[in-house]
Amino acid sequence: MEHWIYTVSIGGHNVSLNLDTIFTMWFAMFVVIVFAIISTRNLSLFPNKLQAAAESIMQFFYGTLNTMIETENKKHVPLVASLFLFIITANLMGQLPLRIIHLKNGAELASPTNDINLTSAMAIIVLIYYVFAGIKSKGGKFFIHEFSFTGIVMALVELLEMFTRPLSLAIRLFANIFAGEILVSITLGAMAYFLPLPVMLFEILVAFIQATVFMMLTIAYIGSAVQEEH
Repeated sequence: MEHWIYTVSIGGHNVSLNLDTIFTMWFAMFVVIVFAIISTRNLSLFPNKLQAAAESIMQFFYGTLNTMIETENKKHVPLVASLFLFIITANLMGQLPLRIIHLKNGAELASPTNDINLTSAMAIIVLIYYVFAGIKSKGGKFFIHEFSFTGIVMALVELLEMFTRPLSLAIRLFANIFAGEILVSITLGAMAYFLPLPVMLFEILVAFIQATVFMMLTIAYIGSAVQEEH
């Protein structure tokens, strides 16, 4: 799938930007921010339907974190909730009829999560977050548990695993969303009126599953970083 690439020079180096991904990413963020503002603008003890829906969503995040992380789990809700809501919104954008809008070089306004650059950026954010959370919780013991040959080897293994985790997060989300959009495009070309519908419904399910998997793995990584080993 082609991207609308715009190249700028920064410090004498050419940097390529996928403008279609940037536009759809901003749109997804805009949708999430507007939903948050509207649902929290007039809070009441007797919530309306929108406030009740927002409270149910937040209860889901609080409940999930409380189940997977034993202590001080509420402070991680902003990151986890923001990631999930952004990812699910971005994933579902691939099922909207935005592809009829053709940009330069044949680019289309598809889901921004079908771009490995965006999923990698989110994975790096998760990496930085749980590393700092682990250092704050455990100090130097986050990197090395004991000064011995075994401890040093285990520290090196865990350091390698620390950087492969976000890589797996990025590739998993990107590959599933990208493959789903390719499948929809193929079925549109094969049988434009009947075959794409069940595939698109399946991709909506995949969008929710992938957002949930990204969120659950993020919580698991944070939990392993901040909790003491038993």
